[in-house]
Amino acid sequence: MRYTLKITITLKPGILDPEAHAIRHALTNLGFRTEDLKTARIFLITLDTPDEGEARAQAEKMCERLLANPVIHDHTVEVMG
Repeated sequence: MRYTLKITITLKPGILDPEAHAIRHALTNLGFRTEDLKTARIFLITLDTPDEGEARAQAEKMCERLLANPVIHDHTVEVMG
């Protein structure tokens, strides 16, 4: 069965996010006042697996082995169907 996974990778609290800092600064210069801004990477991956549990397990392995650095990143996995 086909499953689409939404994997979101974010920086852990306390890790500097210079890209977010630069974007927030630029938004301020454009007149948009923001309280906070954080960046994230989102991956949409379609798999053909026997069930949702296997799709989730494969997504976790992808994060552990390539997509996320566990020292500085948090990740979430959403199975979209």
